[in-house]
This record gives sequence, structure tokens and C-alpha cells, in this order.
Amino acid sequence: MYVEWRRQTRAGLKRPQKAKIPVYGRTKLFRIYEPALIPGLLQTAEYATAVMKHFIAFHDIPDDLDQAVAVRLERQRVLYSGDRRFLIVLEQQALRTRVGDSETMAGQFDRLMTLMSLHRLSLGIIPSSAERHTWPSAGFWIFDDALVQVETVTAELSVTQHREVAVYAQRFGLLQRSAVYGQDARALIAEALAEVATTSLSNLAQHP
Repeated sequence: MYVEWRRQTRAGLKRPQKAKIPVYGRTKLFRIYEPALIPGLLQTAEYATAVMKHFIAFHDIPDDLDQAVAVRLERQRVLYSGDRRFLIVLEQQALRTRVGDSETMAGQFDRLMTLMSLHRLSLGIIPSSAERHTWPSAGFWIFDDALVQVETVTAELSVTQHREVAVYAQRFGLLQRSAVYGQDARALIAEALAEVATTSLSNLAQHP
């Protein structure tokens, strides 16, 4: 299924955000790969606000920003309920993509550190200098072995054919092999936080 964003969001972002709640509720295993941004399940309110504000402006859709952010945060309850597992792989670039101001980024990094302590969540980060077992691609989410969702610039692609879902699962496994975890992943987040702090101090020095 291929559904254009313009069609999905003609009444704003709240409706498509809410439409995802049922699939989140029935999924037991989430496998998430994001190359450039922190995925919605892990976003702070401030980070989500900055991401959605850009989306609304770019696609020129009705502005229901506050309601859409509220629904996105509501979906995050699945992190703490039921018998679920979350396997998440980010490219290091996802830590470096500037979203909002320095405080927004610092708050987002703090949340990542906190979420890494959840026993049901595995967060891997692929260093930019890592040996690659497969190349970066568009981000994708695998819901159990039933559905893959891929976001493009103009539309959301939903893949349900078992053969194709299996290919995405194979790709995800290779991405996991390229990632670092635990203290090594925390070190990359701490490094990104230090870069944000340095940039913020530099800006203050230039514009006191």
C-alpha cells in the first residue's frame, strides 16, 4: 500500500498519528531503523514538536501541532506495557541531526540514556566509522513479521507480503551487526551531547 502524505494529512497530523495506535497495541516485536532522526517512540515532546512543525510547514497542511504531539506521546505508552520488545538501530547521524535548539537536543539525549535502561529495549548505534555489513538506507519499522512501514518524502509505504518483510528483517539483522551497544552506545550519545554544549557556548560567545 502506498498512501501519499497529502491524502493522509489533509485534516492535519493528529488523525494519521492516531491511526497507528492499533498496530502499536497488537505488536509484540518492534524492529526500528532510523538513519537521520530519533524515532517517534523515543522522542521528547520538544523534539517531536520541532519535527512535526517542520512537516506541517513543508507539506502545507492544517496546523494541529499540539494535538498531534499529544497523540505521539500517548503512543509511547507501549514502551512500558504488555509483553513487548523493542530493537532499535540508529545511524550516528541521527544523533547529529540538529532538531530544535540546544536544550531540545540535550533533553532528547537525556531521554535516550534513560530509555536504554529498559530491559525490553535494545538501542544500537552505528558509528559513522563502523565496518559495514550493509549500507544505510531509508528508515523502516518492522511490526512483528506482519508489516513494514517506510516513510518517503511524499508518502508512506506499507509492506505486508511475507517475502518482502523477510528481506527487511534480514537487512535489519545486518544493521544490528554494524551497531554498538551498552557503554559504547552511551559514549556516542555523550559525545553528541558534548558537541551540542560546545556549539551552544560558542553561539553565546558570538552573541552575548
